[in-house]
Amino acid sequence: MTADLHVHTHFSDGTDTPEELFAAARAAGLTTVGLTDHDTSKGWASVAEAVPAGMRVLPGAEFSTKHPAPDGSLVSVHLLGYLFDAADAAIVGEWQRMTDERTNRGTRIVEKLIDAGYGISLDRVREIAGPSNIGRPHIARALVESGAIGSVGEAFAGLLDDGGTFDVPLRSTSLVEGIELIANAGGVPVLAHPRARAAAAVLTVDVIAGLADAGLAGLEVRHPDHDDAARAELAGIAADLGLLQTGSSDYHGRNKTLVIGQERTSDEVVEQIIDRGALAPFTR
Repeated sequence: MTADLHVHTHFSDGTDTPEELFAAARAAGLTTVGLTDHDTSKGWASVAEAVPAGMRVLPGAEFSTKHPAPDGSLVSVHLLGYLFDAADAAIVGEWQRMTDERTNRGTRIVEKLIDAGYGISLDRVREIAGPSNIGRPHIARALVESGAIGSVGEAFAGLLDDGGTFDVPLRSTSLVEGIELIANAGGVPVLAHPRARAAAAVLTVDVIAGLADAGLAGLEVRHPDHDDAARAELAGIAADLGLLQTGSSDYHGRNKTLVIGQERTSDEVVEQIIDRGALAPFTR
């Protein structure tokens, strides 16, 4: 297996440029990567230009969605979309709405932290964010840099936790809407790390079956956050529902300790995704 279908660049919350990403992928022995920056396709052109000989990229994105829990609360669920038309009007409109809200959200979180006495600045957070919108990972890195907190993970477990003191809520895309957006744009929707974090509690077998009826194409079975029991369970669900099974590292460069290629997708599944998608992979 030579494909890792869940990687991030500096166009969202990763740290790698396209060139750095491909160098890491080649060193890991990969020939195929899935470009899945958060809620954006703005890195596609740069990545397409940088693809080295012998490498191919499945352009995609990781959609931020939410799904209701039994108590009515909304739980964050991430959704991978591959080979969809990024110029689709519905996707463009939804991402613009989210971009506008996130830009305001990131600024407000930084301002709240500054007001509380944390030694960070909005200018520095913008420098860290680079070409992407200000997100919590960028704020977390600024907090670590300032010495206010020990690690990015610690920041998310405390200061930047959902619903915490410094949280600024967003209106998120619903999970079913996300699946429909990707499918209607000719793409292939796959649930990202469905047994990780809070999503595991809401993504029951019955819920996943309903999502399959709504157009879900696959499950990310092999992921660093999944133990052996979770992988076995998800593989069984996927087999029963006729869903594709993918494996991915969720690589973020220096922002996380994950290693590109540490989890992989079979060549057969990669070809099935390509056959179903509206776009062709980026190659040179």
